[in-house]
Amino acid sequence: MNRNNKYEILLWSVAFPGFGQILNRKFFKGFLFITLEFLINVQSNFNKVILLSIHGEIEKAIQQANYRWLMFYPCLYFFAVWDAYKDVGGGKSLFAFLPFAFASYSVTVGLIFSPTFKMMGILFGPVWLPTLSVIPGVVIGLLIKKLKNQCSS
Repeated sequence: MNRNNKYEILLWSVAFPGFGQILNRKFFKGFLFITLEFLINVQSNFNKVILLSIHGEIEKAIQQANYRWLMFYPCLYFFAVWDAYKDVGGGKSLFAFLPFAFASYSVTVGLIFSPTFKMMGILFGPVWLPTLSVIPGVVIGLLIKKLKNQCSS
């Protein structure tokens, strides 16, 4: 594996927080992220929530979700992805972190509204609404990054 390929490391970190750090030979951080991801996953019932959501059982997914724990997941997830990408040399431009940070914020907001938010009568729940919330977060982050970079030039 080419440890200098920032996109490869980025994608491994997206697949599972901590894998990117391990590939970057940041073993303590990698195992810390894996441990935290596992802890949050188990305490929030996240795998069960994902399974129920994929099967279209959104109401059951909402009932199974432990939101007190699940609220930690977006920040941990996007920080771990950013950290692995940054450590391999990605994101060197000014404000490169903004799309990751705003994705974390928007996913958290999506999670907050997920038990009640409906669009055209469809309840998206604790998996689909936060997942869809990544898009506006990244777009807002990219727009602000672009504006900030133009202002500082």
